[in-house]
Amino acid sequence: MDKVTIEKIEFKGWKNCVRISNGIIELIATTDVGPRIISFGFLDGPNEFAVFDEQAGMIGGDEWRIYGGHRLWHSPEKAVRTYSPDNTPIEMIEEDGKVILRQPTESLTGITKEIELEMSPDEPKLSVVHRITNDNLWAVDLAPWALSVMAPGGTAVVPQPEYAEENGFAPNRSVSVWPYASMGDDRINWGHDYIMLKQDTMAKGPFKFGLNADSNWCAYANNGHLFVKLFDYIDEALYPDYEASVECYTNDRMLELETLGPLVYLEPGAVIEHPEGWVLLKGIEHPQGEKDIKENIQPEINRILRG
Repeated sequence: MDKVTIEKIEFKGWKNCVRISNGIIELIATTDVGPRIISFGFLDGPNEFAVFDEQAGMIGGDEWRIYGGHRLWHSPEKAVRTYSPDNTPIEMIEEDGKVILRQPTESLTGITKEIELEMSPDEPKLSVVHRITNDNLWAVDLAPWALSVMAPGGTAVVPQPEYAEENGFAPNRSVSVWPYASMGDDRINWGHDYIMLKQDTMAKGPFKFGLNADSNWCAYANNGHLFVKLFDYIDEALYPDYEASVECYTNDRMLELETLGPLVYLEPGAVIEHPEGWVLLKGIEHPQGEKDIKENIQPEINRILRG
């Protein structure tokens, strides 16, 4: 069994990063800004995440920067609350084999964010628990929102809600489309059982959709790898953006694979958690349609869900 190692390294100009590895996969998070998981992938393999070189290593300043990698936000999206800069150092706590990345309370929102990481000792799996604390003196309506900025060239796969025979006369899905997105965009495939969104480096303009995805997973296929996100969909809960539990955004540089928790009325001092499970698979060919997903991806997902 491979042992999980935790060490301090420099990465792309950020001098104070933590690297976690089990000999199969590795994760790198910077503590100079964030919380941000800036790299994730197989050992000696490509970064599954995009990192924007013009912002790599930058710290400080009052402007929000995307940087790349994986981050935690709170929905609904608003200019001030969403784009609160995270350009200052964060606290890194190591305890019982877990790493906790904790941001100072945001001065603009009164919200504190942290991400807890625990890597499997012998499989390409990672537990990622997102926590939001309301440090205001008043309650706040919000939903936790976990965004992964994926490297270019891949395709996102989001399963649609299944058809229920006993309720065949009622709609079973809610699709959100942002004002700048055309439903006829060549990057999107509105399939019967899955929605596929391609990242295209030659595309003009962004595209974004959301879905009430209730199958507890979404994925991104790229370079023969499949990055799988597992999450908990809660029936009867109220989700943001017209009931979206999964959202995908893309432009010519990257694709964001996003999961959201339900909207809550978070009282002062209260904490909300949004867990994800990350699994990274090899040997998954880029899907060209739903047939490829059903034959090559869904069986792997079923195996993962069975544990």
